Amino acid sequence: MLKEERQRRIVDLLRQEGRVIAADLPDRLGVSGHTVRRDLEELAEAGALRRVHGGAVPRSPVASTYAERATQSVEGKQAVARAAASLLEPGGVAIVDGGTTALALAGLLPPATFVTHSPLVAAALAERDRPDVVLLGGTLDPGPMVAVGAETIRGYERITADVCFLAIWSLHAGAGITGRYREEAEVRRVMVERADRVVGLTTRDKLGTVSAFASAPATALTHLAVEPGTPDELLAPFRELGIAIVS
Repeated sequence: MLKEERQRRIVDLLRQEGRVIAADLPDRLGVSGHTVRRDLEELAEAGALRRVHGGAVPRSPVASTYAERATQSVEGKQAVARAAASLLEPGGVAIVDGGTTALALAGLLPPATFVTHSPLVAAALAERDRPDVVLLGGTLDPGPMVAVGAETIRGYERITADVCFLAIWSLHAGAGITGRYREEAEVRRVMVERADRVVGLTTRDKLGTVSAFASAPATALTHLAVEPGTPDELLAPFRELGIAIVS
């Protein structure tokens, strides 16, 4: 089997199975363990997958800048926002994450008390009817465009909410909720502990993928808001964890 064909086969297996185990690939591909390790490293360098201990998982396709992310999966994000908005009762207390999907959600939520560390989301929420918006302080991280740091974390530690709407960068049944930015991941680690229900907001391209910095296990989510038509094979691992799917 030629290298190009072999590496394409690895990517196909990854897409079908959600992860590949390095120790299994020599028998499946008919090559040595050394060749498998080299293939995985080359594919990782090319951005086709993310190496993890013992194998590889899909890499998140999310763009690195906020401006680029604002143009990705726009219709899907709007559909996710519509699904998630139904989970907040008027007059409740909601934590609203940053991110472009959360920004779409902000324009759909009923009157409530909102807590966010995103200036962009806070501004959008303030345009709603009878807004009650708490904007937490901290140091603005220009990557995710949210406040981060000890002040932000302390602010969330003093909140008790009915629901937390959590923007998802990457979600994997085994690896959990992960993201690109370390300090943002630390803020999210606290956010998921401060609400009765935690709703993950995700388009289909983020499911089954892994990024660098972990926030929480997938079971931290009580609900997963997805776009209609998301393939069941992508959702099945999360249903098995007891997470309710809304679309």
